[in-house]
Amino acid sequence: MEPLGHASDGGGRCAGTTRDLLVRNALVHQTGDLEALTHSVELGRRTEVAKKGRRRFGLSQSSERRNQFVETRCGLGVGPCRNNLATRHISMLTCYYVSMQVIPALDLLGDDAVRLEQGDFDRVIFRQPIEEFLSRIIATNPPLVHIVDLQGARDGALRREVIERCAAVANGTALQVSGGIRSPGAALAAIDAGAQRVIVGTAAWTNAEAMADFVEQLADRLLVAFDVKDGRLAVRGWVSSTGLDVDQALERCLSSGVQRLHVTAVERDGTMRGPDLALYERVCASGLAVVAAGGVRDERDLIALEQVGCEAAVMGLGYLTRLGITL
Repeated sequence: MEPLGHASDGGGRCAGTTRDLLVRNALVHQTGDLEALTHSVELGRRTEVAKKGRRRFGLSQSSERRNQFVETRCGLGVGPCRNNLATRHISMLTCYYVSMQVIPALDLLGDDAVRLEQGDFDRVIFRQPIEEFLSRIIATNPPLVHIVDLQGARDGALRREVIERCAAVANGTALQVSGGIRSPGAALAAIDAGAQRVIVGTAAWTNAEAMADFVEQLADRLLVAFDVKDGRLAVRGWVSSTGLDVDQALERCLSSGVQRLHVTAVERDGTMRGPDLALYERVCASGLAVVAAGGVRDERDLIALEQVGCEAAVMGLGYLTRLGITL
């Protein structure tokens, strides 16, 4: 636990007064321990309250986002895990403090949002009209939405009208877009259509000069797709290989001036088996900013990814669970 200082505390958190409490990994056994900190408790990205019978205690509001607060109340214990922390208090707060971004994924095929198992177009495990599904995502107020036009990636053509439709539904929520972006001109067209960032895969891996050209044109609006399948960089919707292994691919990105990678462990995508932490740790060691994707299920995975150095994580099937969708 830490008392919070000024809002500019260096960690990007909206701190309150010094009478506030930031919960990390501690258990408050005595209510009196909170007497000097009676204003509020800062919660992590997800907070839950242990049940007593069918009731829940202590939460002032739903808390799926950072920087939401609950008031401390008489009889609360604050603890780092759900189980085996029984005390004489009425209930316990469980705080998972995750500062990394959680980005919901929207994969598009035709006019539908879909989820594929391991990128296989013949294994569609979820389908819903674009506007209907994106509206459900936007209602959760995400910081960013990850949009992959699978049809554009397969056909090699940007579908600008699809980006415009998504931007209209997003209503100001930032979009990072990929699929069918084969030139810097196409990338700029995607931005003009409503994307804030673009992810470029196949075209960026054509050669070192092509990657450097994208960097020059797009700067920090560019993410290079770093899709790893069988230990090699995959392109063209994961159906072709560049022949480059992970270390060779990292060298090319570093020499080209790339700032941020979108790293997908293809074998984990759509499987809910958890992220490939060894891969992400290896890529993060390069010093490049890393957005992780593939197999991310829940807060435990988010914590693990943050610990190895990722700045954000994309959730596909895992986010369906958050939306209450069962496959």
